[in-house]
Amino acid sequence: MFGCCVAGRLLQTDLQQVDETHALFEIPAAEKVNHVCVFLLGTVPFPDGFGATVHFFWPGKGSQVLGMLSNDKPSAIFRLRSAFSSTSAPPSGISTPSAFTSATLSSAPGQVTAILGFALEPLEAIAAQLASLPQAQAQSAMNITPASTPTSSLASIAKPVDPSALAEKIAKHLFNYIAGFVPAGTSIGPDSTVPMGVIARWYETFIGKVRAGGVGFLDRSE
Repeated sequence: MFGCCVAGRLLQTDLQQVDETHALFEIPAAEKVNHVCVFLLGTVPFPDGFGATVHFFWPGKGSQVLGMLSNDKPSAIFRLRSAFSSTSAPPSGISTPSAFTSATLSSAPGQVTAILGFALEPLEAIAAQLASLPQAQAQSAMNITPASTPTSSLASIAKPVDPSALAEKIAKHLFNYIAGFVPAGTSIGPDSTVPMGVIARWYETFIGKVRAGGVGFLDRSE
């Protein structure tokens, strides 16, 4: 479900499933890591209303929440050296899951193997955790610029979906797709017919986009 790429290294897909809601990557020679990119592979989307918090655990020093992933935010890049602080305590309400801190790690002499962990959680819980971070860290966790408003960005994570609004967006997407096959100078009316092949192609394209990254593209296509 998840992929990980440390800058300057090969792509990692050796995800270790800890339990139903936790998974992790081992990051060898973590002391040499500057940036890490995490992303959804597009094979398995999150269940509706769920996402994942991304945790970085450094054995013997501590841990912290780096950010989050969701169907609408399927990838993120984190700068570890500037984000991780071994002296600062985690904010109230945030703790590192024991699934990560109790993992057995093997490190080469003189090197540290860290853990990049993923915890499946409701979007509302994720928003609450990120909202409790200091402003600069919350902006980093959300991969937003200081000019953005962290509160509104976090609130949008947990915003409930209006079924009628979603249905209207899907219908509009279908209409716009079909309209692209109408010859110039021809209007679409109540008696217009549409080949089933066109609708079948729309359906395949639509489902492919939803499985790859959720329904966020419907807002971008407005």
